Amino acid sequence: MSTLPILSGRDAVRIFAKFGWEIARQRGSHIILVKAGHPATLSVPDHREVARGTLRALIRRAGLTVEEFIAASD
Repeated sequence: MSTLPILSGRDAVRIFAKFGWEIARQRGSHIILVKAGHPATLSVPDHREVARGTLRALIRRAGLTVEEFIAASD
């Protein structure tokens, strides 16, 4: 299992955008992402550092692997 980097919420949103996720709205400190044809929504905290467990759960919910996510961050 790969180690996830420490990312801000905005950086995580940029990486998810590479996989077709779009910002639907923002309420408070959470950015809501949607993807056409995907039943789930992602609620990314707009923090300086997103906890690794939270990021891993978001990656899983997006239907990605950690390796795919890390490769897209480069």
